[in-house]
Amino acid sequence: MGFFLQRQKKVKPSTPKRDINDGIYTKCESCKEVLAVRQLNSNLEVCPSCGFHHRMSAAKRLESLVDEGTFKEINHRLFTVNPLNFPGYEKKIQKLMEDNGINEAVITGIGKINGQTVAIGVMDSYFLMASMGSVVGEKITRLIEVSISRKLPLILVCASGGARMQEGIYSLMQMAKTSAAIAKHHQAGLLYLSVLTQPTMGGVTASFATLGDIIIAEKGAAIGFAGRRVVEQTIKQSLPDHFQTAEFLQEKGLVDIVVSRQKLKQTISELVELHEGSDA
Repeated sequence: MGFFLQRQKKVKPSTPKRDINDGIYTKCESCKEVLAVRQLNSNLEVCPSCGFHHRMSAAKRLESLVDEGTFKEINHRLFTVNPLNFPGYEKKIQKLMEDNGINEAVITGIGKINGQTVAIGVMDSYFLMASMGSVVGEKITRLIEVSISRKLPLILVCASGGARMQEGIYSLMQMAKTSAAIAKHHQAGLLYLSVLTQPTMGGVTASFATLGDIIIAEKGAAIGFAGRRVVEQTIKQSLPDHFQTAEFLQEKGLVDIVVSRQKLKQTISELVELHEGSDA
């Protein structure tokens, strides 16, 4: 299968995990307010004090977006191998699979959002910071192809630290592959909504994440290519405090809409409905 294997074996189901920690209380990453974990979980991992949007697992994200009982996962039997024989890579992947209950850093499938059928992929930053390796790129490309063949709107919820260093050039190749697939999707006249969440960086930002017909970002999400310190050291200048935030990039025209997590499902639903109505 090239850069990955498709093994016929029992796979641990994709189930939501506790996103913050296993304790009773935790601290908000932004305002440092002490919060009950249960309270944070019930509020979609959004701090009730300052509104900071914490990271969210892919399984819980799907639960918040897709109508109950409608999601059918595809390509879940694709497994990462070690094309460069990177030391310890296979063990790391195996542990991440066991800890997170998913096979890779993205879950893809078909589901309904407020009754409207869509092709949806959700990246999971708890799985090696949702770095884009060959399987992540392959799963996203296959999802795009399914979206084209079934003439479905495409939703990609992005969260990533960038390309996966353990796979070197194979990882970087996924930027071109996913971008080419999105170009075919665009030629087919189909809707692609890209949702940028905390954080969306590196090669994902430089490829499919910023190619959406409409780019949505969650409030306060960190979005960019290189990190802040790298940029400052390169240009020898200080950057604004809100540099690389969703709000800053909306000001500059890269992001079209900034929404809170609680309103994300309704926003996506309205845009899909608007597009479907325009085709009627």
